[in-house]
Amino acid sequence: MKGFTTNIEQAALENESFRRVLYTAKHSQLVLMSLSAGEEIGEEVHDVDQFIRIEEGEGTCVMDGEEQTLTDGFIVLVPAGVRHNIINTSRDEAMKLYTLYAPPHHKDGTVHETKAEAEASEEHYDGTTTDNV
Repeated sequence: MKGFTTNIEQAALENESFRRVLYTAKHSQLVLMSLSAGEEIGEEVHDVDQFIRIEEGEGTCVMDGEEQTLTDGFIVLVPAGVRHNIINTSRDEAMKLYTLYAPPHHKDGTVHETKAEAEASEEHYDGTTTDNV
């Protein structure tokens, strides 16, 4: 079957990896993330659009220097070229979220168990989609 279905809330809540690419299509990509207490994605700027949904936890979104508080159910839309960061402000709970990139940003199948592993990686989307692997 081409395409992908899942219970995204359950998948996000069960994910323990900093970053886990679930599905890569030609024009979009679904990625799970888990930020440990006090952890942040890190300030970044992409050349792709990004949608982020918080499934569990509390934090802050910073886009082009402006802050917004985030809790369960909040979304963030980040247009390409906008400097942004997501920060888990909890002292003891992980922040669970999923993100959609359009077009894809990471190499299909990428799993980074920790932020340090993600920062050390130089992987980028290489044109391969989940369905043509």
